[in-house]
This record gives sequence, C-alpha cells and structure tokens, in this order.
Amino acid sequence: MSVSIDQPVPTDIRLPATGDQTLGLGDFAGRRLVLYFYPKDATPGCTNESRDFAAQQAEFSAANAVIVGVSRDSVASHEKFRAKESLPFDLLSDAEEALCNAFDVIRMKNMYGKQVRGIERSTFLIDENGVLRREWRKVKVPGHVAEVLDAVRAL
Repeated sequence: MSVSIDQPVPTDIRLPATGDQTLGLGDFAGRRLVLYFYPKDATPGCTNESRDFAAQQAEFSAANAVIVGVSRDSVASHEKFRAKESLPFDLLSDAEEALCNAFDVIRMKNMYGKQVRGIERSTFLIDENGVLRREWRKVKVPGHVAEVLDAVRAL
C-alpha cells in the first residue's frame, strides 16, 4: 500500500542516515518535509538535483521546511556524496527499499538498452502533521526545485 495525497505518511519506517543517525518521517513532525528520492549518488542528474536543493536550503528553512534525500546507496556512499557536494541536509539509505516501496518509486527503467529496476526520480511534500500534500513523479531536474519551493510556500 503506497501513500496518497491528503493521507498520513508512514512514521514506523526508520532508516540509517548520514551523520551516524537513524531517522524516520515522524522525526520531522512540526516541520514541513521535502522528501526527494533519487536513483544514485554522484551521477549527473542526481548531483544536479541535490545541488539545486542545497542552493535553496535557506529559502526552504525560512518556510519551515526540511529537505531529506533518499536512495538505495549505502550510508558510506551518501557520506562521500554529501561531503563532496557540501550538501546541508541528510540523506537516507534505503537499501531494503522500505521507504521506496511505501512511496511506490521503484520502476523498471531502460539503462543503456537494458531493463533495470531502479528509483524513479520523485519528490514528496509532507506537511507539519505528517500528511502528504504534493507529489512530483518522473521529475525532470531543471526548474524542479523552484516548483517545490513554491509549493512549500503555498502550504
């Protein structure tokens, strides 16, 4: 069962995160949460998307929003990616795909002519009460972060 708009998100899933933490969506109660799922650390599209979110960090904070990235990469990979790109937010490691499945972001994709299972780039906006308010699927990176920021401000 995946999450849907205007419904509470699961707060029981806890994942290893950067900064030697274990985090769950319930940890962000009282703040807006921008949860973005991306395919892989240090790949061009994912790097650009993460940089775009990082560049707007102050604006998201001013709107009482926290940004959190999620992929299936290990915490060690996340730590390297976060340090290299100076990302000012946490990244969750979802190797078991628990959160990916809850948000239904795993898809069959074409990669160099082969079918592979992977994360479809997606972003979710969760309000202060843990309710899903907006979702963006099949995200194209250019302009995406500005659109998400507008939605956060409109909440």
